[in-house]
Amino acid sequence: MSRALPKYDRRRVALIGGAAAVLLSGAVIAGSALAGEPSGGTADARTPADPSTITCPDVAPRLPEIPASTQAEVDRNLALLDTQVQEANERLAETVGQGGPNFVRNAILGPLQDKRASAIDRIAIALGRTAERPEGLESLAACTVTE
Repeated sequence: MSRALPKYDRRRVALIGGAAAVLLSGAVIAGSALAGEPSGGTADARTPADPSTITCPDVAPRLPEIPASTQAEVDRNLALLDTQVQEANERLAETVGQGGPNFVRNAILGPLQDKRASAIDRIAIALGRTAERPEGLESLAACTVTE
């Protein structure tokens, strides 16, 4: 006598196992989706006691006249600069009270400055293709936290 399951038992085991896998994966997905929800139901984690925001120098006023051939690329990078500051402000709000005294500088402001420096450099390169490359824009990469 063979130790293998009869054909109909194998199908039943496979069907039950597949259904269990689908149910468990659905529970895991639902649990992970709900894990990030704040208990108050609000999306903004910032409290009135912590009005800190990141402020960065505005790059657009410091740019020379932008040729039409590079306008789209410059606009795209200026929008990226705004997005980077928004993301850093969100991270600042989410990490209130975390880390030591240098946490904000090392985990938020440092990476933000690097990203901004890259975007500003791309703007300068784009402008330098058709006109004289602007100087001194690198100083606009640094940001500060205001209370």
